[in-house]
This record gives sequence, C-alpha cells and structure tokens, in this order.
Amino acid sequence: MLAQRIDTQPDSFLDDDVLEDGDLWQTEAFVGGRWYGAGRNQDVRDPATGATIATVPVLDAAWADEAVEQAHEAFAGWRALLPQARAGILMDWHDGMMAAREDLARLMTLEQGKPLDEARGEIDYAAGFIKYYAEQAKRTGIESVTSHLPGAAMSVRRMPVGVAALVTPWNFPSAMITRKAAAALAAGCTVVVHPSMETPFSALALAVLAERAGMPAGVFSVVTGEAPEIVGAWCRNPKVRALSFTGSTEVGRLLLRQSADTVKLTSMELGGHAPFIVFPDADVEAAVDAAVAAKFATSGQDCLAANRIYVHEDIREAFVAAFTRKVAALKVGNGFERGVEIGPLMHARAVEKCDAHVADAVSRGARCETGGGRHEAGKLFYKPTVLSNVPADADIMHEETFGPVAAIATFNDDDAVLAAANDTEYGLVAYIFTEDRRRIARFTDALEYGMVAVNRVNITGAPVPFGGVKQSGLGREGSRHGLEAFTEIKYVCEDIS
Repeated sequence: MLAQRIDTQPDSFLDDDVLEDGDLWQTEAFVGGRWYGAGRNQDVRDPATGATIATVPVLDAAWADEAVEQAHEAFAGWRALLPQARAGILMDWHDGMMAAREDLARLMTLEQGKPLDEARGEIDYAAGFIKYYAEQAKRTGIESVTSHLPGAAMSVRRMPVGVAALVTPWNFPSAMITRKAAAALAAGCTVVVHPSMETPFSALALAVLAERAGMPAGVFSVVTGEAPEIVGAWCRNPKVRALSFTGSTEVGRLLLRQSADTVKLTSMELGGHAPFIVFPDADVEAAVDAAVAAKFATSGQDCLAANRIYVHEDIREAFVAAFTRKVAALKVGNGFERGVEIGPLMHARAVEKCDAHVADAVSRGARCETGGGRHEAGKLFYKPTVLSNVPADADIMHEETFGPVAAIATFNDDDAVLAAANDTEYGLVAYIFTEDRRRIARFTDALEYGMVAVNRVNITGAPVPFGGVKQSGLGREGSRHGLEAFTEIKYVCEDIS
C-alpha cells in the first residue's frame, strides 16, 4: 500500500515510509457518514512512475442517488444550525487540515505528481477557503427594503438552495473541493463531491477530516466512480439543486445541457487561454520571472497558465533570451525529489498535445529556443519548452495547451495586441506588464476577461471572486460572491398596518 509505494521514491523528502496519520489514507468512498467499497475497482497510478498506488471503488448511479438522499435528509438539520455552529465545524475542519498539512501534501504529490512544495502551498490555499467561509457564515444577513407600499415591511434574505453537487478536477485536488464546499456548507447547503478518479485520495482524506470536525452524516459525501455515471445521475436528480463544476469548456457545455431539465443553479469554472502582454516600458527581468511562474506552475496544467505571451518588439530579444535561460534551468523530475520544479503530466494525451503544438508551431515558422520534446524522466514528463516567433495561425495560439510549452509572439501596436488577446472564446485571466497608467486603465477595461493581473501573477485567494467570462465559465468562486452559487433570494413582504 502507501508504505510500499513511497519507499520507492528517489532522494525522497519522506524519511518515514508511512503517513504520520495513517487514517488519512482511505481507499473507499464516503457516503452518508460511512465508508463503502464496491464490486468493481479502478487503479490509481502515480504519474511520475506509472506504478499503481491503490484502487478505489467504482460506484454506480444508484450510489450517486443514495448520496443525494443522505444529503437531502441531512439538509434540514444542517441549515437549522446557527451560523456560528456551522462556522465552528468549518474552523475545526480547517484546523484539522493544517495539522495534517504534510500528510495531505504527500498524498497529493503521490497521486497528482506536482512538486511537494507546490502541494504544501495548495494545502494552505485550500484551507484558506474553509477559514474564510467559516467567517462568512456568520455574516449572511437580511437586507431591508424601503417599502413602496403602505403598511408593509419588506426584507430580502439569501436561503441555502439545498443539495449541491460538486465536480472537481485532478490538477488541484484539494483546493477545488474546499473552494466550492466551504461556500456551500457555510451557506447551509449539504454537498456531494465527485473528485477526479485520477486523484481521489486527497478528496477522501478531506472527508476523514470533515468527519473528525463534527460534520454530521450526509452533510459531506465523496462518491468515486466514472464521471458520466455519477455526475449524469446528479444532473438528472431533481433533489440536486446546485451543480458546481471545474473542468474543460467542452464538458461544461455538456453538464449545462444535462442540468437543463431540472433547472439547477449552475456555476462553471472552465477553460482558459491567458494572454501575457509585456509592453516596452515594462521591467523585463520582473516580467520574465512572472512569465515563468505563470506558465510553468503545476507543470503548465493550470487554467491560469499564460498560454500566449505577447512581447513588444523593442524588448523581444532581451525577453526571449532571459526567459529561455530561466526555463532551460527548471529542474524536471519526481515531485518528491528535492529541488524539482516541473513534475509529470497527468495523461499520455497531454504529452501528445504538447508534441502536436510544438510540431505545428515549428512547421509554421516558430523557433524552438529550448526543450521541444519528451523528457527522459519518464513517459509522462515533457521538457520545459520555449517557442518564439509563433505565428497567429499556430494551434497553440488558439487552443489551451495544459502543459509546459510557452509560446511567444511579437507585437508593435497596442490596438493589435488587444485585438489578438481578445480573439478567443475564453475569458478567464489576462496578464499585462507596463508602467503606463493610461495603458493600464485602458487594458484593464478593454480586456474581455473575468480577471486581469497588472505587473504580477499571484492574484488568487479566498477573498477573490475567481471566474471568467465568455466560455470560461459562469459565476464566481471565492469571496462573498462565492455564496451566490449556493443560495437563492427570498423576498418577504409583511403587513404591519
């Protein structure tokens, strides 16, 4: 099991062969406060080595509906708790996560592959959402309305919608759960979670910690199984009143169609295709460092990744040289190895897409400055790659790569680069680097993105309304706006004449 698996890691951070808290290692689904196996199981593999870590149960639609029934039954009691009581349970959940930070990070690196330091950072990030919404739970007040009718008192309040289904991806297997679940639970909803079957153990460890925190049975369930089976059942189930999904735009469209018959509240955090624009007055060194961070975090497997880097022709040569030098120095390897910055990709098809994007761009005249092929570390590793002089018609300029391949294009006109940045169906995040205040004002207004970062790339966190426009999503996660995905407005008019 885990002890046998971790023992194979080279130059490991793990001096012991086991987690400090072995109970966090769960290989069964968690439904209605109990752990369940199944007649059929699926292997979960370490992307760094291809070795099987363990198996998890493949539950079916009946189990998906059972989890909803349990959540529906628990809803009345959970919503009836004082907000302070829900907040207390959430804070205990947060404290449990922080106490188990190292174990949770190790589990994440094992199943997802990201470097251990990145995994630790994600645990901090994930726990931050629980703490934030524990505080927000106590601040959901009633809004008074100045009456326009004689003898009437009016109020508006936000009510929990009911059972919320949360569907989360493999690239951030803890944070994408807590960002959704903490908001839903704070609002008074109960939740059923379907994690990616590639990274289920982080989710199941969160279930252990939720139970320890005193979350009542049925309030938080984790259902493992094939996504079409589990999520399809939830889309059809009228007792699921909210659906929150993070993943590809293609799947998001499908879930919206499947949820239409039951008219659910839906929130979608979908694909991104971020432009990163460096103007001639920018601090080149700072822009280079930021571009490396924005492109290569999580090995490029991030919807916030800078997929298109536009550099003004006046600073192109200096930027490309410095950027290439830093990218070539990135250390690739198993996430447990010291100093590793680039881990494996999650699928063979991700490696194939990187290869295809590089080959297409080069065939159209781009230059490969460094990388450009598979890495000897293993089948799912790809060399950090820099492409320069990438033409506008290259596939990488229109499709999200989701891998460690950076595409650099040159511009010499503000209007042209603005048009190029907006020429996409996506609209999640855009980055600009400039010291010109008028240009900042213009671009932050005109860029068709839900988030715009100016002279920095670290912009996320619990107080932030995270989300995109166009086909990058619906609604926002994080901030007080994150509660809106799990609440409905109720208007009350009382006769006081």
